[in-house]
Order: sequence, then C-alpha cells, then structure tokens
Amino acid sequence: MFTQDFKAQPYWWDRSAPPTEQTTELPKKVDVLIIGAGYTGLHAAIQTARGSRHTLVIDAEHAGWGCSTRNGGQVSNSIKPSFSELEKTHGKDMAFAIHKEGEHSLKFTGDFIREENLDCSYAEVGCFHAAHNSAQYDKLARALDYQVPGLEHDAYMIPRSEQHFELGTDTYFGGAIFPQHASVDPAAYHKGLMGKARDAGASIISCCAAENINRDKSGFSVKTSKGTVQADKVIIATNGYTGSLTPRLQRRVIPIGSYVIATEPVAKELMDKLMPKDRIVSDTRKVVYYYRPSPDRSRIIFGGRVSLRESNPRFSAPKLHQSLTQIFPELEHTKISHSWMGFVAFTFDSLMHVGAEDGLHYAMGYCGSGVGMAGYLGMRMGQQVLGLEQGQTPFNDIKFQTRPLYTGKPWFLAPSLMYYRFMDSLNI
Repeated sequence: MFTQDFKAQPYWWDRSAPPTEQTTELPKKVDVLIIGAGYTGLHAAIQTARGSRHTLVIDAEHAGWGCSTRNGGQVSNSIKPSFSELEKTHGKDMAFAIHKEGEHSLKFTGDFIREENLDCSYAEVGCFHAAHNSAQYDKLARALDYQVPGLEHDAYMIPRSEQHFELGTDTYFGGAIFPQHASVDPAAYHKGLMGKARDAGASIISCCAAENINRDKSGFSVKTSKGTVQADKVIIATNGYTGSLTPRLQRRVIPIGSYVIATEPVAKELMDKLMPKDRIVSDTRKVVYYYRPSPDRSRIIFGGRVSLRESNPRFSAPKLHQSLTQIFPELEHTKISHSWMGFVAFTFDSLMHVGAEDGLHYAMGYCGSGVGMAGYLGMRMGQQVLGLEQGQTPFNDIKFQTRPLYTGKPWFLAPSLMYYRFMDSLNI
C-alpha cells in the first residue's frame, strides 16, 4: 500500500519545503496585524504593505502550514449555490454579483501569478466535472443550456461515449468541461506569495500564536506567544483553523477535513490512458472526489472526504486508494507515496463571508474553493483596510449565519455525511 519512502505530509512540500523559523523580532506597534499566513493573509499583506502600512503577519504554525499548502491545487470559479437558489434568498442582483465574484476570483488568480511572475506550475488546463449518474448528467446539460445573461461561459458537455478522450474510466456518465479552470502547485504558489509580501515590506513571523485580542483606545492589543503587539487594525485570516481566539467567527465556520494522497510514479503510457489531458477533475457527488495529474504528469493527486470523523492521514490513505481504484482499476497495485489532510471551512449558507467590526476584519468560509477565492478576498480585504472603494464585495453584505448550540465543533458531520452518501447512491 505505501512506498518505502512514504511521507505523511503534502507531496507539494517535496518541492517547496516549509519555511524555517526566522528570528524576526516582534515589533511593539504596527498599522496592520494579520493573523494567519495562508493565501488570505498574504494577499491582504501584499495590499496593505504596498499601501505603505506597517504590516505584520503571524501564524501559530509555520507560514502556510494549513490548507494553503495542503490542497489539491485546483483553481475554479465555483460558487456552491446555483443562481436560482441565490435569487430566491438574496434577489436577482445579489445573485448576479455573487456569481460574478467567482469569475473575478479565477481571473485575478491567473493574472496575479502571471504579472508577478510566480514560479508555481500554473496552467489553465480546464476542469472535467464528471456526472456520477445519468440524472446528474442531464442536470449538468440543462444548466449549460440556460446561462444567465452576463454570466455566460464556454463550458460544454462530453457524453459518456466520448468520455475516454478526457478520462480513462467507465465509472462516470459523461460530464461537463469548464475550459478556464486551472491547476497550480499550491505550496510553490504560497512560497511566491511570501516572497512578494516580504518584498513589499511586510514582516512574517511563524510559530507566533495569537492568544488574546483586546480593544483599547489606540486600536488593538494582541497578546501572542512571543509577546504583545499594538495594532491599529487586525485581520483574521484563519479560515478552516478559526478557533477560540475569535469565538464569534468560530461559531460561523464549519471545519471539514479534506484528505489527499499522491501515488508513486505511474508509467507514462498508463498516465496517458487514464488522464490523457492535464484536466483537473471533480464529480457531482455530494461527498466529492477531486483529482489531477501532478504538474510533471508522473503521479495522480487524489483527494476527497473519506472519514466520518477526523483521522490520521495514514489511516485515511487506504480508503482514498480504494476510491481511486474504483475509478481506475489499473492502479490497484500502485502504491501511495504521500498522504495528508487539511481543514477547509464551510458555512451554513455555503457562501464566503467578508466583514469588519470596529477595525477587526475577516474573510473566510471558502467552501472548498479557497485556492482562488482566498487570495481574491484577501486582496479585497487588504483594499478595505486601506479604505479603497474597490475593496467592497457582495460578501460584505450577507449575514454571516450560525446555528443555535453550535460552538465550532461540527457534531453533525457524521450523520450528514452518511445521508449524503446515501443520496449519492441514488440516480437523482
């Protein structure tokens, strides 16, 4: 099952090792303190530092320890609720604005990487969104037949008879191609962002946990594991790792473990058969799988939700491997070289949220679309801190919901996943 040199850590860390601890001294006073050194925090820092604000980014672990280097590297414009669902709850104009933000996040990510010349294997490879049953294929086709004016895209359907041109499996019933979706090496992307933030003048201090936030006359006094720092404004950029430091936000995000494996090297002939194109792949299940070739096409990176409770990646790896071989039986004897997990943050309305309360800013709840959306909303949040009008987003205007008795520990996940798996087994 496992290679001799198996690593219980992200495959991406082989190329971009976690940053080593630096001896940067904690300043006494800053203009902007950012808690969380992932995509959100670093993009916010780039904006505020370039806007001549003295900016400090801190993280409880090493910078990028969370899902910014643990994801599958799939960049999409995914907004989970459909336009019609959003129109019912928020009105037509807001539904349009929200879906437009999804498009903006995808374009922003690609433009930023190109303009800043980041070396992170970014490529617009397109996504094959596979239908796991015939009813879902028909649903995808109907959705593409009617596109909201102003939100048109060039997606198209692939019938089951032509599926092998995209994916060497008979598991699915065809699917939809979204040509503009992209892939990236997530850890290399994060490393590039750290460099740009530091070049702009921001300081980044790893292993510096924020322990308490107090408001005072001059702004905020934040106690950390390395001392106390005064800040005019504070940005919370913790997403799936939001905890008791900010209990109000903790009650509004649902941390969900996402598990990923990398296979050992696969023969070129087999890779060309199974994944003839460099597409990123997802499917229509509620309990979704997502996968792709590695940037050099030597391995398959395969992820999904496989455990009813959070578990050790070494224990989840065989379950993921079983799911992988159900799709590609040819990989039955292919071993696992890496296995890891990270926490994504879902919300009760399946939407991202951005806000501010008396100088305390936040952006979080990317619902599995964080590679593009975290950076985009981090950028917008940085603009908001600078007082720039273009920083405002429709997500600022949506109530950030919670539920009675929910304190941040999602006790309801196990029964919900069992229900979703049952629904996935039906042809509906």
